[in-house]
Amino acid sequence: MSKKIKWGVLGGGGDSLIGILHRVAASMFDAYQLTGGAFNPELSKSIEFAQELGIPTDRIYRGIDDMIAEELKLPESERIQVVSVLTPNFLHFPMAKQLLEAGFNVICEKPMTMTYAEAVALSEIQKKSGAQFALTHTYTGYPMVRQMKQMIADGVIGDIQKVDAQYYQGWINPIIHDKEKRKTTWRLDPEKSGISCCIGDIGVHAYQMLEYVSGMEVTSILADLNHLYEDNQMDIDGTVLLRFDTNAKGVLCASQIATGEENNFTVAIYGTKAGLRWEQENPNYLYLLEDGQPLRVLKPGHSYNNELSLDGTKLPPGHPEGIFDAMGNIYKGMAKAVRGETYHPAEFPGMTDGVRGMHFIETAVASHSEGNVWKKL
Repeated sequence: MSKKIKWGVLGGGGDSLIGILHRVAASMFDAYQLTGGAFNPELSKSIEFAQELGIPTDRIYRGIDDMIAEELKLPESERIQVVSVLTPNFLHFPMAKQLLEAGFNVICEKPMTMTYAEAVALSEIQKKSGAQFALTHTYTGYPMVRQMKQMIADGVIGDIQKVDAQYYQGWINPIIHDKEKRKTTWRLDPEKSGISCCIGDIGVHAYQMLEYVSGMEVTSILADLNHLYEDNQMDIDGTVLLRFDTNAKGVLCASQIATGEENNFTVAIYGTKAGLRWEQENPNYLYLLEDGQPLRVLKPGHSYNNELSLDGTKLPPGHPEGIFDAMGNIYKGMAKAVRGETYHPAEFPGMTDGVRGMHFIETAVASHSEGNVWKKL
């Protein structure tokens, strides 16, 4: 009998980029076996997609209700163990809630929920269930991000005094200026996306990354968001000033109308001794900056990297690792947790990241709407 973790998926069918990303990631390390799920709201399309993937169709379900009911009829040794929720934002909370209450381990796309209240409720449900929960802040899986985190924890850059995150995309620019086109994009629909587009979609990635690598927590923020047009309900650009639980301060800039930008995410942490900078579009380079010293570039796979970084490195030095590898590392960490093996807490973001992320999103929107005022987190 296979020792692989039985894995189910909700959403992610067809040519969905997020579906492809998760399937490739789960296939790494030979830890998971795609067993069933519901890839599409239409059962016939889910079955057709399963056939394209070459997996049995007897555990392809009409939806989450049927999946949970039928899987729970099976002996525990045979049922799906981990379910990935890859649906639009408004379905994350109800699906994760049902799965956790039924005892399934969950891997969820972000944002975790539509509201902070839902996030808090989901946290309580997970505590009662005892199930594992991973939130796919994918960039935390990059080896050099993990290297950055450990170097900061080890005091390499000294006491942190300045943080900076920029996340620039331009994909909404061709859409936002056409009123009719705006109606066709679910990310600009509050009913499906939540109260925020840009901050809720990519700004929260930057926020989570800053807390992840720095080891600090944001205590208050001041946000200035941009909707561009009065009839557009959702922010598509924003700047957020940050105050941390130390004397450090910082700035987070996120935009989806940065014309021509693709996925330009940069994180920089500056300390009393040195600074570290990482860029998502060049993820295999971690830059170390020191006064009076030449710029140093650290790369994955080398023995000078820490254990956390090397554990997430799959290839010898000089072989680029990318977004699939980063997501694969999150799946790897989740597999250790599900199997009861020892794992580093930094191997996958979890419920706390989701709760804090939703609190950040709501607080940023409130800070802006109340006249650009400081708000506590």
